[in-house]
Order: sequence, then C-alpha cells, then structure tokens
Amino acid sequence: MTTRQALLDVAEAFAGGSGPVAVDAERASGFRYSQRAYLVQLRREGSGTALVDPIPLRSGSDTSALEPLARALDGPEWVLHAASQDLACLDEIGLRPASLFDTELAGRLAGLPRVGLGPMVENLLGLALEKGHGAADWSRRPLPEDWLVYAALDVEVLVELRDVLTGMLTEQGKIDWAYQEFEAVRTAPPSAPRAEPWRRTSGIHKVRKPRPLAGVRALWQARDQLAAERDIAPGRVLPDSAIVDAAVRNPDSVEALAGLPVFRGRSQRRLGRYWFDALASAAALPADELPRASAPTDGPPPVARWADRDPDAAARLSAARTGIAAVSEQWDVPAENLLQPDLMRRICWTPPADGDVAGALRAGGARPWQAELLSPVLERALAATPDSVPDSPPDPAPTPPS
Repeated sequence: MTTRQALLDVAEAFAGGSGPVAVDAERASGFRYSQRAYLVQLRREGSGTALVDPIPLRSGSDTSALEPLARALDGPEWVLHAASQDLACLDEIGLRPASLFDTELAGRLAGLPRVGLGPMVENLLGLALEKGHGAADWSRRPLPEDWLVYAALDVEVLVELRDVLTGMLTEQGKIDWAYQEFEAVRTAPPSAPRAEPWRRTSGIHKVRKPRPLAGVRALWQARDQLAAERDIAPGRVLPDSAIVDAAVRNPDSVEALAGLPVFRGRSQRRLGRYWFDALASAAALPADELPRASAPTDGPPPVARWADRDPDAAARLSAARTGIAAVSEQWDVPAENLLQPDLMRRICWTPPADGDVAGALRAGGARPWQAELLSPVLERALAATPDSVPDSPPDPAPTPPS
C-alpha cells in the first residue's frame, strides 16, 4: 500500500475490525544509518492483512499523512514480537499503541527455552514460518514479491500466538507480571545517548594507550558523520577493523594510510584525505584532551574488582546472585527478566541508606511484581558478609494472586 487512497481504505478496514492488531515493522539495519520503518505489516480479525510502505506516504519528518491509520489503530491492543525493537521506528511515523502484548517477552516469562518468533510458532502452534529475508535491505524499491510474502507471514499468526501465551501465563500465575512488563516497554522513554559511543568499536580492546584511542575516536566520529549524511550503515562506510588498524599503526601520510588493508580499496582511496585528516586531528591533540584508557561510568566498578575494593559488596553481590538464581529456577523465569543486572549491582554496591529495598528497586525501574518478589531475597543478601554462610535456603517467593 503506497497511495493516499489505499491508506484511507486500510484505515477504514482496520477501524472496522475486531480484537487485537498484529503489528510488525521492517527496517534496513546493516544497510542504512537511520532506523526508520521501511515497511509496516498489520493484521486484524475482520480487516485482513495490510502491508504499508511509509516512505512514499510521508515527506521528511511529517507524520500527518499516516494520521488516518494512526486513528484506526489507536485503541485496540497491539501484538508485537520483541516490541522494543520496533516501537521507536513506529513512533517516528506517528503510530503508537494504547496497549501492548509482546510475544517474545511473554515467552521469556512463560519459561520457554527458545523465544524467537519461528521456534515459538513451531513449538506452540505447530506451524513453520518462511525464513530468509529478516536481515534484508528493506529500503530497496521495489520490494521483491517473495519478500512481501515473508513480511505478511510475520503477522499472520501473532494474535493466535498471543492467545496461547496468555493461557500459559494465566495458568502459571504470571499474567499480571506480563502486563506490567508490556506497559514498561510501551511507556519506556527513548534511550539516552551513550556518553562515548565510539568505545563500542569492535576490537578496541587491542588499543591500550590514549593517543591511539584518540585516533579511534576521531575516525569513528568522521565515519559517523559521513554515514549520517549518506544514510548508510557505518560499517559499510568503513569497517571497525580498519579504524582500529589505522589508529594503532598511525600512518604519517595519506599515501601510507592508503597502503593499509581496506584503505587501499578504490572507494577508500577517494576518501583518503578525509580519513587522514581525522587521524591528524587526533595526533595534534594536547595530552589533557586525550581520552582516558577506560570509559567513564556513574555506576559501580567492574565486578572483577569488587573483592579487592569492597569485600562486603562482593559478598552481597554473590548472595544476591544466588538468591535470584533460586527464584529464577522456582518460577522458571530468566534471571535477567527478574531483575536488570545493572540495578542488582548498584543496590549491592551501595545499599539503600534507609533500608527500603523495595523502594530502591522501584526507584531503579523495577516493576511492582519484581519489587514484591525480590525484596526479601535482596534484604537477606544485603546482610551478607565475606565470612557469612547462609543458614538456610531462600524462603519461597510469594505466590502471586490468582
């Protein structure tokens, strides 16, 4: 669907449907710098399946062209798989759910060993989804017919999968937990920009000294600027391995840079002066402007250092991990879905001064069900010392209301 009239027809059809709406979006990750939606797939009982191409329907950042569809979808529950991956690109085109069911997250809470859409559909519904185009360049136009079939199949069974998972979670006493998690995903604010995103360059662990690190930073920033301007995935502009290699070798001329692997290629030779100028800017920095050897952080130190820096904190963390592992086994929920590891580390490193563990959990972003379930476990863990030995196994976690 690429025209205004087709959009109005789809909006009318989905407004007149019943029940939840299955939603999916395809981006061009690995091909484009932006994370925009290049295709939106929809399905609803009584409405059928629709494939929406938002690119020809809007101009720039204007989302008003999709307003009829946004109104039609505002109200019914949306069913997505791994919703956090798609909500941002859907929001960018003006599509926002009023309520949400995330089948991947539901599968985790239900204790399923494999939560990819394909394995879940096969195991729970006895069906096989077509494979092969998930990592395709969805910015390509026109989209091949077999890609469109693949995209449509992704929403064909989402509502049915939701119904099966709802039954499982209800039987296990976790359905309220699930809806708290879904709401947290739906209302989560945009992720804050990383303070030093260049430190995620693959292979940067090979770079130890500040001056070469400045070279990595300069090349990463130059690449990011060029990738954004051209809307090309950064790794397709210049691979991380080339950035690290050039920063370590520190060539003293454009010609020397062009002699390195990757940089000797035709496209990179045309950009040789651009890349060399970035390296030269790093080489000219005064010492007080060089990056530190390790990334700054506002949280606790790396766990490997806890035993030396604060043995009591290390004992608290060990006890917390043991207790949460027991709850994880009891409820058949992955430990990372019970509590974010970063929040556990922060509480163990700096216990709440007022002793209100539940309050500290909620303040750190834990949902009410997590705070209720884990407060007793963490209160016990925060009393641990390097010499302490648990007198008894953790108390059973409270049973959720039926």
